[in-house]
Amino acid sequence: ADAGVITAPRTLVVHGCDVIADGLAAAAARALNREVERDLSSPWTGLSIDGARLALTDGRAASELAALRGSADIAVFDRFDPSNSSARPLAYAVAEGADEAWQKLVPAWLAALGFVPVRLADMPGLVVARTLAMLINEAADAVGQGVCSAAGADAAMKLGVNYPQGPFEWLAAWSAEGVVSILDALDAHYRGERYRASPWLRRQAQNVRLRQERNAARHGSCAKR
Repeated sequence: ADAGVITAPRTLVVHGCDVIADGLAAAAARALNREVERDLSSPWTGLSIDGARLALTDGRAASELAALRGSADIAVFDRFDPSNSSARPLAYAVAEGADEAWQKLVPAWLAALGFVPVRLADMPGLVVARTLAMLINEAADAVGQGVCSAAGADAAMKLGVNYPQGPFEWLAAWSAEGVVSILDALDAHYRGERYRASPWLRRQAQNVRLRQERNAARHGSCAKR
């Protein structure tokens, strides 16, 4: 398949209920010129395309997910800002052993969804997700130790190093649970102190999980993170 040229699949489902899943659903609807099916209760975010899986990274390598799933036709992509509608580079990795047709379809789908696909080696966390998770974790550790407030950390990173957003602003657009998931996967792969989630951030993730469980029990659906 040429980049950006896709054939309508037999089945396509957008999984997840976060803002990235919403962005993927809107982009897929534009690419196919029709509404797309969604699975809002899915534990992962991404697209299933005729049984193959194009998933937002959760920190694990595509090959690890493929081994757990029992199918090599899986690829992972990096985090992106769904509010930015312009074409922007998006890193992705394909599981080892994926067939050639799937390796060609992955960049074609990403291009059709409005991205400029950049293939990377199959490494845990890719680039943006790994970097943001580490920045958020360091800021959370500083807040947990009373070094600064969340607002102070955001101001310092924006004014001091010219970041477009502060770590807690990125956290608000993501979720503590999602960040801890990335860090735990990286920690399991590399070992050592570098990727260990701060106690403050882990408490926030536990609080989010409890709220989601209560909401699911009341409403029977997942809550936006």
